[in-house]
Amino acid sequence: MSLRLALKIDVDTDRGTREGVPHLLADSREFGAPACFLFSLGPDNTGKAISRVFRPGFLKKVGRTSVVQLYGIRTLLNGTLLPAPHIGRRNEAVLQSVRDAGFEVGIHGHDHYRWQDHLHTMDMAEIRAEFTAARTEFRRIYGVEALTAGAAGWQSNARSRQVYDEAGLLYASDTRGTAPFFPRVDGRVFQTLEIPSTLPTFDELMGRPEYPDDKIVAHYLSLLRADRLNVFTLHAEIEGMGKRPLYRALLRACADRGVQFIRLEDFARECLAQREKIPVCDMRQAPVDGRSGRLAVQGPAAA
Repeated sequence: MSLRLALKIDVDTDRGTREGVPHLLADSREFGAPACFLFSLGPDNTGKAISRVFRPGFLKKVGRTSVVQLYGIRTLLNGTLLPAPHIGRRNEAVLQSVRDAGFEVGIHGHDHYRWQDHLHTMDMAEIRAEFTAARTEFRRIYGVEALTAGAAGWQSNARSRQVYDEAGLLYASDTRGTAPFFPRVDGRVFQTLEIPSTLPTFDELMGRPEYPDDKIVAHYLSLLRADRLNVFTLHAEIEGMGKRPLYRALLRACADRGVQFIRLEDFARECLAQREKIPVCDMRQAPVDGRSGRLAVQGPAAA
């Protein structure tokens, strides 16, 4: 069996949209790698994320990933000492260029900070309003409804899954796991197909002594499995900027090894053509090695 890999690009910030996205677009075209770009479409309030200092593991992650160097001082002040730039309105041409180049586009969120840090304290009306604002901006820019979404910070719960179902998404990618599934939360099964990220992200490995830059590519190749679709989430602010040479080395190594790059939308349609074979699995909150806080993860299949 050949190795299959899907690329999911989360775009969190104004600078990542403006600088990182064009780089990743060029790299994806050069290596013939279709990717799904998920955009944050509203205000860039990255500076407010300083509140995460109280989360277990956050300071350790900041120390080893050189957040200031990767994101830049300007971005880390957005929404606090500096005004929060509106990503969709400021970068409409960039967002449209991705779609015009034939790449899949979807929603990462409206206010990335608000969803990642406050989803679980928001009520249904607040979550619905937040996602509706993202859908409205997506529709303004592209003239069509979004078919997919991937939650900021892998934060997902029963209320957000209901909002996805109401939006009629083709699929979502909110979780960490191993294979496509329909999420079950508190006994309720949701209808939007979930395609989880299966691989660790760059920033979960960066700065750790066991994963120096000159060994990361080989490590990723060792993680690829032939018995499933491998899904790699990358960030415009990391692989599209400070770690771009390392990401290009990974793309080159995958191409040399004959890895087949898969378009997530096509894979979702392939799965849904055999909907009865997709398992229902519990979706739960759990820590993930290398990240702070708790993320939505794929649990056991329903009995």
